[in-house]
Amino acid sequence: MKKFRHQHSRPKKNTLIVGRVAVIKALEEGKQLERIYMQSTVHGEAIDSIKKLATQFAVPINKVPVEKLNNFNVFNHEGVIAQISKIQYQDLQDVISFVVESGETPLFLILDGITDIRNIGGIARSAYAMGVQAIIIPDKGVGALNEDAILTSAGALEQLAVCRVQSLMKAVDDLHLNGIKVYASEMKANTNLFECNFTEPCAIVMGGEEKGIYPALMKICDEQFKIPMPGNFESLNVSVATGIILYEVARQRMN
Repeated sequence: MKKFRHQHSRPKKNTLIVGRVAVIKALEEGKQLERIYMQSTVHGEAIDSIKKLATQFAVPINKVPVEKLNNFNVFNHEGVIAQISKIQYQDLQDVISFVVESGETPLFLILDGITDIRNIGGIARSAYAMGVQAIIIPDKGVGALNEDAILTSAGALEQLAVCRVQSLMKAVDDLHLNGIKVYASEMKANTNLFECNFTEPCAIVMGGEEKGIYPALMKICDEQFKIPMPGNFESLNVSVATGIILYEVARQRMN
């Protein structure tokens, strides 16, 4: 694994696709894009095509002021810049099938509303170390899995399967159809972490620290659990909490 070094920088020019026609071509060719930065005031036929294709391929669009685009230090962007993904996103059903056919017990992690790339990187490190086969993220409302995220993960994001989906609700339905139980981490739950049976095929949903898990998503999860804490403190950092949870899963499966 790569050693972590803290770094924040604008994306390298060779990772950018600049201009409306170039972005449309990249989408039509199926090039993996991390996200599209689009000037908030642009419109027209090409812009409509980009929006339609981005929805089709689950590529997030960030509406930004022109100053943000100019800061990329490229010319003739026409109000649109796409960033090539460093992560090769995979189809969820393909990953499920591969894990099952390999004789492994599925263990997936679902991230809902986690935007801090440092937390995502820390979660990925714990996930890879504890035997998670795939991380499932939504196409919107999650931090960009860019160079900084990969560095923070010490390379774990390049080792794990990452599935980017248009709907986490639909992803949970797909997991259920494949016999995978979905647990939700909720600090007000009645069931303690160690009371759950994680030896069965399962996925665990972790929510952002501010809003937690989206209520409708929480509702369709099979079971909620909490991390019991003797200390009188409101909650843990989501990356730390994920590490604790995944260690309990690994402990049960090793035993």
